Amino acid sequence: MNEFLSIVPGQVPVPELHNHLLSGVSPRPIAFVSTIDSKGNVNLSPYSFFNVFGANPPIAIFSPARRVRDNTTKHTLENALETKEVVINIVDYSMVQQVSLASVEYPKGVNEFIKAGFTMLKSEMVQAPRVAESPFQMEAKVIDVIQTGQQGGAGNLVVCEILKVHIAKRILGQDGRIDPFKLDAVARAGGNWYLRAQGNALFEVPKPAGPEGIGIDGLPEFIRNHHELSGNHLGRMGNLDRLPSLEESTQYIHSQEFKTLAEQLKGNSSIQIAKILLEKEKPKEALMVLLGYNHHQSC
Repeated sequence: MNEFLSIVPGQVPVPELHNHLLSGVSPRPIAFVSTIDSKGNVNLSPYSFFNVFGANPPIAIFSPARRVRDNTTKHTLENALETKEVVINIVDYSMVQQVSLASVEYPKGVNEFIKAGFTMLKSEMVQAPRVAESPFQMEAKVIDVIQTGQQGGAGNLVVCEILKVHIAKRILGQDGRIDPFKLDAVARAGGNWYLRAQGNALFEVPKPAGPEGIGIDGLPEFIRNHHELSGNHLGRMGNLDRLPSLEESTQYIHSQEFKTLAEQLKGNSSIQIAKILLEKEKPKEALMVLLGYNHHQSC
């Protein structure tokens, strides 16, 4: 069993708790927020306390927290309160170093677009400019700001209603939807760490079969309790809509398809073959291998 480091907020220094939260709640999407103040000064800064909440109406929330070290507030928050407008730009891998540079706490009035080398793109429904280099941009109006506290480290939830979305056509697949490989998004972890949604970091998980699924509790006990099968293995088989019959399982392990596979995987046990089938997204075949071999051995 795992051993745990248990922490009660208020009993450890705020910076220590802050670091644990940033590292543990990971990865987090990055809101690269552009704002403008009442005098026309532009500001640009990234925030990883961010997500979208609903689509009707479409709501995005990000939190420029009060600085832990001195309890001051961010220019983004001040501008959002002044003008009630923001643009949230999504960060891809090609711009991550510039985004990091834009996080520097420059004096008020300094334009981070210029400092970090970004291109200002005129918005259509708000005054704040969009980041031309971002593949996904959301113009939004601020409908509420919820302060979670007055001390350093407290959040300020900037609740925004999305007015217009701009999607670079280069990130769309043939089906017209955003292709995650083309988006190449970057997420935030703790410390200096980031994550890139690319390559092996992206994987698919089939939607659950719902109430019709057999569930892990519907798998035979010898499978549920096998030390070589992880929760992920069991979860994939438990997502099937029914348990294969003994007849189906026996037919499968005597089929030419399986004989060819077994020859290719010569020397592997039935458990190992089942795990390989699961990696190939063939949970029914994996389950039939386990059921068929178990019956064969028990006869």
